[in-house]
Amino acid sequence: MKCPFCQCEELKVTDSRDAIEMNAIRRRRECLKCQERFTTFETIELSMQVHKRDGRFEDFLQSKLINGLIAACRHTKISNEQVIALASEITGDLVQRQVREISTRELGDMVMQRLQSLDSIAYIRFACVYQRFQNIEQLIEAIQAIRPKDSL
Repeated sequence: MKCPFCQCEELKVTDSRDAIEMNAIRRRRECLKCQERFTTFETIELSMQVHKRDGRFEDFLQSKLINGLIAACRHTKISNEQVIALASEITGDLVQRQVREISTRELGDMVMQRLQSLDSIAYIRFACVYQRFQNIEQLIEAIQAIRPKDSL
């Protein structure tokens, strides 16, 4: 690891603590050359493969899940901390299931289920990409499926 300020490799850890919401260890580090301090996170690396729609396999990356959630949750009531907690919850579920492979469909369903209970706008945004709506009718159907029956 290198200092992000001066690129020196001589660092010392000044503090370590669990970052439970991220399934990580948070470490405060200090550069021995420039004395700048910065934070790093060490996370569990899952050896899980995501089976893509086109048949390819890709390593599961929690950061990629977080980026997709951030895009869906932008300008909603869902904070970045909630996004990270949501991604950690999904990752934790996958770890507990001890699966080596998951389809994008199953992973997307896990995200959709959780987003639907948090925020309808984030849910629809994610659904637009995940379900690949081809026309406005599909979007309207998705919106009607989440609207409370008494508001119709």
